[in-house]
Amino acid sequence: MASSLNIFRATRRKFLIGAGAAGIVAAAAPFGFPAIAQTRPIPVGAVLPFSGGLELFGEQARFGLELARAEINAAGGILGRPVEMLYRDSKTDPKTAAERARELIQRDDAIAIAGEILSSSREAMAPIMEGLKTPLLYATNYEGATDQGGGCGRYLFFFNTVPNQDTAPLIPWLTASNKGSRYYMFGQNYVWPRSMFKAAKPMIAAAKGTVVAEEYTPGDEKDFVPVIRKIADSGAEILLFALPGAPGITFIKQAEEFGLLKRVTVAFLGFSETYLGAFGEGKGENMVAGVPFVASDPEPGVRDFVARVRAMHGANTGVSHYVFSHYNALMALKGGLEKSREISREAAVNGMAGLTLATATGNVQIAAGDHHVAMQMYIARTEAGQLRVVEKLGVIAPQSGCRV
Repeated sequence: MASSLNIFRATRRKFLIGAGAAGIVAAAAPFGFPAIAQTRPIPVGAVLPFSGGLELFGEQARFGLELARAEINAAGGILGRPVEMLYRDSKTDPKTAAERARELIQRDDAIAIAGEILSSSREAMAPIMEGLKTPLLYATNYEGATDQGGGCGRYLFFFNTVPNQDTAPLIPWLTASNKGSRYYMFGQNYVWPRSMFKAAKPMIAAAKGTVVAEEYTPGDEKDFVPVIRKIADSGAEILLFALPGAPGITFIKQAEEFGLLKRVTVAFLGFSETYLGAFGEGKGENMVAGVPFVASDPEPGVRDFVARVRAMHGANTGVSHYVFSHYNALMALKGGLEKSREISREAAVNGMAGLTLATATGNVQIAAGDHHVAMQMYIARTEAGQLRVVEKLGVIAPQSGCRV
């Protein structure tokens, strides 16, 4: 893939406005399907970080949404109408994310909103979605419902993992693989890392492990060597790591230079192919994660999906589970509307609840009650510059924490 750091530096502003009808038809042409009839498009909003530090993930989400949009329109649209994507930059800021979501619904009449990446941004958007009765298609791995809520509601739909799907299988795997039992938890000081570590503690205890330290960072440091020394001196054998984006890349590069990765196994929560290539050639090896998609998987469905993404976005495009889940989210909206045979926000909500969706890794089912998805899961490891499947876990149903 192209350098991940270049993606961090470049905001693709030409994608921050919706594609016009002509662009929709043009995008469909390479797929060889009949052009869609000219009719009023269905506006779908996308609030994603295209600046502010998490643009790596915003770009990956856009890749998936754009592929889904192009394929839907090339095949005749949704009930005969094309999809128009309206992209807005959240600037990696919860307040901005909420404002953009409101504008897309009230001014642009968006039938649904895809996004965001940050848990804090999702929580800022959720009351707006509920108040304006518009579905939110949240396709990022997250912490599940907490004591403060955040993962439940009629208008909230979730297309990525919660802790029992990605972290619960990873911890006993680490023990069984003789990676050790002493954990150092290090993450950024916001909702997702804190909630993930809270969920991980009983999992570690159940695996007969111990937590030697739990530490948080603001995420704006340039020098992580002091904390790297603390980790090295702690006697930890496993680093449970939840520092996403550019700060996470900086930490791993400095930890590699220090030699920490030779002493501990990094269990990288939220890791995906987006990070590959960012640590330097031959660096960042043997880190492990629980994920719902691995681009190097030789399964035919995965190979075909990756090929379609790269045919649209370039041969060196990194394809992560963020591409996969955001593609699935827009396809689920299509499926829900067609199931209801009506183009409306309520029809989308009614149709998506309980929907079974064919994906690159097999069928996923959206629960009728809490709107989370059961999906195929994998243990994966960084190896020779790629993320590779170590163990296929089968379909794992989500434990969202919602009371339904």
